[in-house]
Amino acid sequence: MKGEAGSMQHNEKPKQEGHIWGSMRRTAFILGSGLLLLVAFWNSVTWHLQRFWGASGYFWQAQWEKLLSTFEGMEWMLYFIGAIQVPGLLFWSFNGLLLVVDTTGKPNFISRYRIQVGKNEPVDAEKLRRSIHTVLFNQYMISLPMVVLLYPVLKLWGDPCRRELPTFHWFLLELTVFTLIEEVLFYYSHRLLHHPTFYKKIHKKHHEWTAPIGVISFYAHPIEHVVSNTLPVMVGPILMGSHLSSITMWFSLALIITTISHCGYHLPFLPSPEFHDYHHLKFNQCYGVLGVLDHLHGTDTLFKQTKAYERHILLLGLTPLSESIPDPPKKME
Repeated sequence: MKGEAGSMQHNEKPKQEGHIWGSMRRTAFILGSGLLLLVAFWNSVTWHLQRFWGASGYFWQAQWEKLLSTFEGMEWMLYFIGAIQVPGLLFWSFNGLLLVVDTTGKPNFISRYRIQVGKNEPVDAEKLRRSIHTVLFNQYMISLPMVVLLYPVLKLWGDPCRRELPTFHWFLLELTVFTLIEEVLFYYSHRLLHHPTFYKKIHKKHHEWTAPIGVISFYAHPIEHVVSNTLPVMVGPILMGSHLSSITMWFSLALIITTISHCGYHLPFLPSPEFHDYHHLKFNQCYGVLGVLDHLHGTDTLFKQTKAYERHILLLGLTPLSESIPDPPKKME
């Protein structure tokens, strides 16, 4: 018996090593293929964009210098507008439109793209009210002070309100760095919050919404809001010593993307929210943003076996994917 047990353990180890090595090779293949495609299209895409950026660059530089003149000696106010008010306005404008659909089910040309059919039709008014109170608290009592404190930190690396705007290629580099840093920090902090030690007391609050809506992207315990929602987005600009223009665009983009990921509608021509929606439905899959680390760690294996994975694409038509790729019929008991 001992010999058989030893033989099984001996055979199991190569299997585990083979699984890890296979996962590493698949990840390297995906990243390598993506890099080759990026290199292939880089010159053509950036050439066209650079033409626009270069042609309009003088215009935007002139507008920026006018703003600096207007806020001379009060650059902190310019930072406040760019880093807090503009992203916040975009967040609530977008979520305001989604809340109309969530609470009324209309217009139908949006509600027909609902991912979890039969859920939140309409959304529970009391649950929504409590959630919005939490979101407002997190935004204005936690995020706002953190972004304000970010200003003196950024000034240690260089003035975020410096006169010269970043070049187009530098901004692309920044955006890439910001995205990768957010993916790493969000994935591991999010997965840590799913550990039994932290889930019940901290992360369970966010998962009260098994069928999420856009505004609950910030519905979280204060500790989670700091560790998983805010810091992963702020670290990139700190490390890059970013200009306010880059910070404004990045914060705005991050808020729009997290809203789309939670909105509950797979809308045409917008990034697919199927990945994170499935996480809210099942809890133990799809922890990241991009999905690269989920693939590496095997935390998307169940997701890949579902119709939701087949629907996890950019919708380029007007037919809802819930109709063109429907879930299999439920088995009769």
